[in-house]
Amino acid sequence: MELVPLHADFGAEIKGLDLIDAVCDAQAFARVRAAFDEYSLLLWRRQDVTDDIQATFSRAFGALERTKVGSSGHGTFYSRMNNMGPDGNVVPPNDRALLIAKANQLWHTDSSFKALPAVASVLSARVIPSNGGDTEFVSTRAAWSRLDQETRDSLIDKVAIHSYATSRDQIDPGMMSAAERAALPPVRKPMTWLNPVNERRALYLASHAGAIEGMEPSAAQELLARLMEQATRPEHRYSHSWQQGDVLMWDNRATMHRGRPWRGGEARSIVRITISASEQDGLAQAMLGFSEELATA
Repeated sequence: MELVPLHADFGAEIKGLDLIDAVCDAQAFARVRAAFDEYSLLLWRRQDVTDDIQATFSRAFGALERTKVGSSGHGTFYSRMNNMGPDGNVVPPNDRALLIAKANQLWHTDSSFKALPAVASVLSARVIPSNGGDTEFVSTRAAWSRLDQETRDSLIDKVAIHSYATSRDQIDPGMMSAAERAALPPVRKPMTWLNPVNERRALYLASHAGAIEGMEPSAAQELLARLMEQATRPEHRYSHSWQQGDVLMWDNRATMHRGRPWRGGEARSIVRITISASEQDGLAQAMLGFSEELATA
């Protein structure tokens, strides 16, 4: 197994070890798990990936999250993000699938809007367009390390309000159904996340965050916007140009990502499996308490 860095801040390509091999050998898996905690973003090229292989690999890292209401694959472990209809043809420009793709072009970290957030995501390329459709990543661990001490001290105990509606309403206020809004109430999340393996802290940010407890709305939105801008400057980004068979795995505790547009009329299909966080992933019990308290208030 060889690790090839992708960016100065984070990320590595794994060579010499296929996805399925990583879960068939305990020592190999231990090396992959260590690389995940160290690099936050892992890449495998030219994988003969299927739903079963992707799920088997992902399950080795923890419990799998079921896809939320309103998404393709709802109720299963597979979030199927594509622009193709049941007939296999590309959907028209006004289709909801393209609104979802546009919303995914906002910087975010997966499932921060859920009571139980995600520790990791595994995304595989099934059908890719000839041009565009890249996915960009930044390290929020590196973003934390770049902050001055005074700012870090001010953020360590702050709590942000995350809501799926906060990001989706930026694209189209009518995008979410009443069922989605009812199923995904706002939740409270600390603004940093400590990795228990290496004790390295990261900012916990997303376009789903729209308020900070104890701050005036305008001041909170200004702070969130400033932190997002600083974290996502061009020099801090790794832009992944997809090839058929690529698989990416990233740490939602320590990264943000966003999709990029692609040429209209071309098919694109990617499949994501999300791995739920647990106490072993550095999820403070208070984080669950925050979410439950707000949801039942």
